[in-house]
Amino acid sequence: MWINFFNLRLFCCLLAVLMVVVLVINVTQVEYLDHETASATFIDSSGHFVSSQVTGVSRNPYCGYEHQTLSSQERLEEDSLLAAFQWQVPDVGPVPFLKSTDPSSSYFVILNSAALFKVGSQLEVLVHVQDFQRKPKKYGGDYLQARIHSPKLQAGAVGRVVDYQNGFYKVFFTLLWPGKVKVAISLVHPSEGIRVLQHLQEGKPDRVYFKSLFRSGRISETTECNVCLPGGLPLCNFTDLYTGEPWFCFKPKKLPCSSRINHFKGGYLKGLLTAAETAFFQSGVNIKMPINSSGPDWVTVIPRSIKEANNLELFQGSGTFPSGYYYKDQWRPRKFKMRQFNDPDNITECLQRKVVYLFGDSTIRQWFEYLTTFVPDLVEFNLGSPKNVGPFLAVDQKHNILLKYRCHGPPIRFTTVFSNDLRYVANELNGIVGGKNTVVAIAVWSHFSTFPLEVYIRRLRNIRRAVVQLLDRSPKTVVVIRTANAQELGPEVSLFNSDWYNFQLDTVLRKMFSGVGVYLVDAWEMTLAHYLPHKLHPDEVIVKNQLDMFLSFVCPLET
Repeated sequence: MWINFFNLRLFCCLLAVLMVVVLVINVTQVEYLDHETASATFIDSSGHFVSSQVTGVSRNPYCGYEHQTLSSQERLEEDSLLAAFQWQVPDVGPVPFLKSTDPSSSYFVILNSAALFKVGSQLEVLVHVQDFQRKPKKYGGDYLQARIHSPKLQAGAVGRVVDYQNGFYKVFFTLLWPGKVKVAISLVHPSEGIRVLQHLQEGKPDRVYFKSLFRSGRISETTECNVCLPGGLPLCNFTDLYTGEPWFCFKPKKLPCSSRINHFKGGYLKGLLTAAETAFFQSGVNIKMPINSSGPDWVTVIPRSIKEANNLELFQGSGTFPSGYYYKDQWRPRKFKMRQFNDPDNITECLQRKVVYLFGDSTIRQWFEYLTTFVPDLVEFNLGSPKNVGPFLAVDQKHNILLKYRCHGPPIRFTTVFSNDLRYVANELNGIVGGKNTVVAIAVWSHFSTFPLEVYIRRLRNIRRAVVQLLDRSPKTVVVIRTANAQELGPEVSLFNSDWYNFQLDTVLRKMFSGVGVYLVDAWEMTLAHYLPHKLHPDEVIVKNQLDMFLSFVCPLET
């Protein structure tokens, strides 16, 4: 009897000790977890994450990104996307500046300039690049942009460039309007510069850094944040629970992770290039410089007969490149008839009784700004949000229109975004009921230009999944994707936001949303084809054409 009693007391003591241990562990965990389930995490010497809180999270290459959990279909798609953008830059070793591509010594020739051209004909141009010693280049890899244009007609369209990997390039144009049509070819970056951009993308994805402010009472600390962070210091893990999108900050020394109050761009790393590499990025020398023609740089295009024109309409309807062209400063898509919304009343009539959601970066915030400026009845409601950051809201009570803008989640290079406003587009889409009076527009690209493509692919995969689910539950919802666009480039901007980086993002975006049931506003072609200088935030005439296309999807012409 006494033995049994002693065993019972011993069991109770052990149970009590075990409960105390469990309680201590739980209290310790609660101290480091907030309502967003942020936790302190460490990175080991190999650069991989070590955390008991988050498993199976996708990482970019320098974070152990290759260990992400993907289905066989997702893995196959990602491999296909990465393979589709294997830029062929031969490894020829260090190249001195004088042997790099010189746009002023290079030239182009219109191959079939003596032919009779009609609207719809193909024009072929051969480009031959040379170095600064006026010697022919023997390899390719240069990034060229090409367009045809007629200044008097305010007309323009882009061309398709083919690299033959021997210093020769061929550019194919479709002649889409009658009159005198000029050819313009420009060197965006020489192949030697592209190699540098590749190395930065692979080895320095953290060259834009971010920060967050943590505050509790009178104590405040600021720490660095990113998709992942190097070293062995403790981290706050702000990985999103629903999408699995990773985001980390160095843990403050005196404050818990739950005290984070905002997010902002920290800055840009300096001294990224050697003196030799810097020579490949010179304004007025080899960044977005024109390549001249060695002969005529124009052709004359004549109209087709009425019968031929009708056949051409069928031809244009099935064409995919270029997706459209400018004529008299109006964008003309080749797949459908675009409406012109030149009067505010036209826009009001189109958007009446609708809720319009704009998600993404500042290039789609331009749409919000254009609509609230151009349509007087659409009045912005002051939410007290930081300027140029949002969220923003505009209302037309008379016509029952609600317009919303919200920026996408990190990485985002805005000045200051409150922690509560750091929301991922996929999660926002999951909260939308949808229907015939719901319109969604998305633009997510510019802030991903410094990261390996896998990071962008992951973000689009999450957004696409949410879009598909939205269209499944509400098929009449209109979803529009705005593509990337070209911008002005200088020596520094090229290292962070080069058109070459954004061309990759644009290519991935188109492929991933192909066949999903969304509409595409081709901002890429709409900036390249226009006569105005490239800008990250295009001028109003281009934005107006983007909005006309967007609204044409919402309120198409009756047929």
